[in-house]
Amino acid sequence: MPAATISGPKIEGIETKRVLVKEITDALEKAYKKPRQAYVVTIIENPPENVGVGGVLIMDKQED
Repeated sequence: MPAATISGPKIEGIETKRVLVKEITDALEKAYKKPRQAYVVTIIENPPENVGVGGVLIMDKQED
């Protein structure tokens, strides 16, 4: 079963997440041509204190 994982900052609002999961599933269905029930979409929300870019936590970069 095909799976898609989205990893990024927190998404505000459950409706935004519903739309995201639906649109990703639509794209997977178009690409793989399997029934919608075959796809798993996981959203992983990472707080800025848990992600670093260029050796610096995102949380610290936001303060600049």
